Amino acid sequence: MDEATLPHYKDEYIRYKTIQNGDAEATAIWANNGTMKLHNATRILSENTVRNLCYHFVMEASTLARLCMERGLSHDEAYTISDIYIRKLDRIADVEEIEKLYGQMCMDYAVRMGEIRKESAISSHVRKCIDYIYENLGGDLSMKVLADVTGLNPSYLSRLFSKEIGCPIKQFILSAKVDTAQNLLRHSELSYAKIAVSLGFSSQSAFIAVFSRFVHMTPRAYREYYSLRGVRDTNN
Repeated sequence: MDEATLPHYKDEYIRYKTIQNGDAEATAIWANNGTMKLHNATRILSENTVRNLCYHFVMEASTLARLCMERGLSHDEAYTISDIYIRKLDRIADVEEIEKLYGQMCMDYAVRMGEIRKESAISSHVRKCIDYIYENLGGDLSMKVLADVTGLNPSYLSRLFSKEIGCPIKQFILSAKVDTAQNLLRHSELSYAKIAVSLGFSSQSAFIAVFSRFVHMTPRAYREYYSLRGVRDTNN
């Protein structure tokens, strides 16, 4: 496993989940202390620094919109927020101002997701279970472990989770792993085997089978598709 690379994407994913979970306080801390920086991205899409940041900004706006929709933000609102900030970006040609605008966009999504989280009234036990899943995607996520984490009987936790979230825990875990894999395939050069190991799959073939079932294309086809899109965006 490439330990020099994986933590970067783990940190990135935790940041996404913090915004998705509506933790505006943590998002504000990251935005104010310089942790939340577009220039930390390792992918160079343009030799022009400002243009490179703009490309990454647009990709981040799309990613945040999609992730927030997965947790209850309406399609119209998610993309309205994204479009507003992309239009603002179009009027900026300064690196510091772009970084500042990125922090504002992240805060905007986090605040709105916080409001949705209060409205949804998910129980503290299920919320704790979800948080643990996202923080330990490569670890042991058996019902016994999740029951111990939440302090509930496994059978009761299973019923409660399905009732509040609308799908079985096992399906939710697989969906979270596939979502993470999509980010890694788009934004890293990690091999399929390393992605499989980092997400706790028993083998590369098991990872490919699950990914293909959820996304309807293989990891290779998915990476190649987004790689070609990136080339087209850079040439436009």
